[in-house]
Amino acid sequence: MTDSVGGRVALKLSKKYDVPDPLARPLVTTYLTPEEYALFAALPGHWLRRRRHAVPSASGEVGIDLFEGALEGLELAEIEQPNAASLAAVQQPEWAYSEVTYYADFQGGTLALLDRSHAETFVREAMR
Repeated sequence: MTDSVGGRVALKLSKKYDVPDPLARPLVTTYLTPEEYALFAALPGHWLRRRRHAVPSASGEVGIDLFEGALEGLELAEIEQPNAASLAAVQQPEWAYSEVTYYADFQGGTLALLDRSHAETFVREAMR
C-alpha cells in the first residue's frame, strides 16, 4: 500500500473472517518487512489489486476502491463506523449504485478468484 499523502509504502497482509453478520467482520492485519513480503509474493496464489482513495462525506470518510488487473472497471465504496448504531444511521450516498455488503461475490477472496473473462462478465452484470 502506498500512502497517497506521504508516499510511504506499507506492505501488509490482511485477513477478514467470515461471520454470520457481514457488518461486523473481524479484520486482522500484520505489516511485513520487504523480505517477508518477497516470501509471500513468491508463493502461488490469487492477487487482488486495488487503489483506495479517501473521500469525505456527511457519513464520514468513504474509501473508494478502484480495482486493477482482471477487475479493472469495478469500483467499490466502503464506509466504516465504530459501532452498529452509527453504521445503521449511515445513508447510502446518492452516487452509490448498489449496497453489496450482504453479497459474498463482492468479498475480496471471491473477487481474487476471477480470471479476466469471468471478471469482465462479473463487472458488467454487477453494474446493471
